[in-house]
Amino acid sequence: MGQMISFPRPDGASVSGYLASAGPQRPGVVVIQEWWGLNDQICGVADRFARAGFNALAPDLFKGRVTQEPDEARHLMTGLDFPGATHQDIRGAVLHLQTLCRKVGVMGFCMGGALTVASAVHIPEASAAVCFYGIPPKEFADPANIKRPFQAHFADKDDWCTPKAVDALEQAMRAAGSAPEIFRYEASHGFFNERRADVYDANCAGLAWERMLAFWERNL
Repeated sequence: MGQMISFPRPDGASVSGYLASAGPQRPGVVVIQEWWGLNDQICGVADRFARAGFNALAPDLFKGRVTQEPDEARHLMTGLDFPGATHQDIRGAVLHLQTLCRKVGVMGFCMGGALTVASAVHIPEASAAVCFYGIPPKEFADPANIKRPFQAHFADKDDWCTPKAVDALEQAMRAAGSAPEIFRYEASHGFFNERRADVYDANCAGLAWERMLAFWERNL
């Protein structure tokens, strides 16, 4: 359904991404990849958004590199310039979608979930954000500074975004006067990824998708 395109970053450089179009004047969603790269699964999420009536753009943060090996994925993630990805690649994707539609949201999974929180803090053009099981370092993006509609989906059986870390994120946001929608699932990290049979949970993924679409309908 979609296609690879190039679009400008705020600094004038260009970045590639996968664009799935729903039509003019439809809301937009930036889809941020996991640490595996811009793979078929992430492109499939963008296509799924387009079928649901949203223009979706997934920026290629790893510049064409994709892996299925955890060690290589970790290497790619630790080598990523997170501020550059946030302020340039992801913000560029938001600005590009704004040429097609008035309101644009940002969402992502795992590494992309952490970057979603960062985008909600640092990208003023993002109207709303949905995070799946990702939390960035507080010194880079403090969730207490999110001032836009925010929804998050976390797994209770997660040794990275632990329940304790999720509680801290929610408490920080509520203490700052925000009203985030935080959902917890009896599932493992990565439960939304249907390509990972070891962690995929169809019931939890389906419920999260329905909750996310309802959130977008209210806020985009």
